[in-house]
Amino acid sequence: MGTPSLSPWDTLVLTLVLVGLWAPCVVSRQPNFIVILADDVGWGDLGANWAETKETPHLDQLAAEGTRFVDFHSAASTCSPSRASLLTGRLGVRNGVTHNFAISSLGGLPLNETTLAELLREAGYSTAAIGKWHLGHHGHHHPNSRGFDYYFGIPYSHDMGCTDNPGYNLPPCPPCPRHSTAASRVERKDCYTEVALPLYENLTIIQQPVELGSLARRYAEEAARFIQRASDSGHPFFLYLALAHMHVPLTPPLPPAPGRGIYGASLGEMDALVGRIKEVADSLGKGSTLLWFTGDNGPWAQKCELAGRLGPFVGAWQRQRGGSSAKQTTWEGGHRVPALVYWPGRVPAGRTSHALLSILDIFPTLVALAGAALPPNRRFDGLDVSPVLFGWSDVGHKVLLHPNSGAAGKVGGIEALRLAQYKAFYTTGGAMACDGSIGPAEQHQPPLIFNLDRDIQEQDPLDVASREYQEVLPAISRAYAQALQDIAADNVSLADYSQDPAAIPCCNVQHVGCRCHGATQDPHVEKRTPQLCL
Repeated sequence: MGTPSLSPWDTLVLTLVLVGLWAPCVVSRQPNFIVILADDVGWGDLGANWAETKETPHLDQLAAEGTRFVDFHSAASTCSPSRASLLTGRLGVRNGVTHNFAISSLGGLPLNETTLAELLREAGYSTAAIGKWHLGHHGHHHPNSRGFDYYFGIPYSHDMGCTDNPGYNLPPCPPCPRHSTAASRVERKDCYTEVALPLYENLTIIQQPVELGSLARRYAEEAARFIQRASDSGHPFFLYLALAHMHVPLTPPLPPAPGRGIYGASLGEMDALVGRIKEVADSLGKGSTLLWFTGDNGPWAQKCELAGRLGPFVGAWQRQRGGSSAKQTTWEGGHRVPALVYWPGRVPAGRTSHALLSILDIFPTLVALAGAALPPNRRFDGLDVSPVLFGWSDVGHKVLLHPNSGAAGKVGGIEALRLAQYKAFYTTGGAMACDGSIGPAEQHQPPLIFNLDRDIQEQDPLDVASREYQEVLPAISRAYAQALQDIAADNVSLADYSQDPAAIPCCNVQHVGCRCHGATQDPHVEKRTPQLCL
């Protein structure tokens, strides 16, 4: 019996049906996401940004193969608020996280705030956080309760606990005590000497104190394992990799080569780590993974030669008066950070974007690319900037708000504002520089206004009597008032900053510094007795 022939009409109908069945699979394929967040990194710490920097060949290659964003900003100038904004798309005055959490904090990122990981997991993603968390470690504030299927890392900054090999810091900190005698304890200002820094895998402390010198390698290994597991499962993945670099203490892998210095050697280690993650992502097939590299805030100036490079963003007006113009401040050096996006076939290679963007934009952009929806009943400070990523546009924020992050002014308060090329300051001063000076706290009414197009060093504010100042001031004042009204009308959260010594992570309270005797156990053994009950 012969095969019946199909009429041209039947053939057309069948073709359309088959295309209709196939097309959704192509269109709806969700990309993988890797967000790498460096700590205390300077805009000038990338060779692609600053020619004097020679230690970042992998990051420079990432810039050559992707898009570099040169007007990209953190949402705050210190750790916890910046990270909370990345994961919620909202400023600290909305999400409640306005300053850093302590080792004894009971609270964290408010539980009524929806994280990027929670949304992506609902959209079918495997999720992991590797590295520094610093958004609350007690109870349900732990990463495993905030949308991350897997967690490997430290609960806060790695200078917030003692270690056996403390690395380089200013002032230098002593190693963890091994005996409980008073003679064995060394008290140092700004050093945590009583409790060792813990390393978690999910809810379990697997090492206390952590071995800082091996942390970069372990982060890279765990990231590669997670990527492989997620790939094998067939699910798209979201990896949030929050590095210890370039925060002090610095622990370069080898004695620094002549001319590189401790900071340069540590920067080179971070660069190699990023290069390894890119290599693993590419092994899955180029074009399947979006990689976004940026920083949580600018360099910590009071750490002197152990602090990063500002590039041209030196905040000269503040420097002339003493004090820092970097981390904790609203000067460009405090919040303008390097940013690279790599997605072969989707994000143009070798492009430099001057769009005004923020770490706040990561949340809504990735949510949109995943085909998910933003949570209702709240307002967002971030934008879906996928048209900018794809090179279809170079227009970002019209207005960008900069909160106080530990310098002068109300903590979390909006103390500076960017409108196009203009930057207005309502409060300045209050942060320590390398020389120990702290600039005087000054309120500015009317505000200081700089034109960044011709004064990127923020040296000479516009003359209040000038025509340019008088023309731009009304627009800035309207934008500032509208922003404050919008925040006041929003569904805002309030973080719990109360503390209790019982909340300090400790795997063995019987041992000095909470030292774990079983710290060398295999972290990949699935069944083990939890050493800390959260």
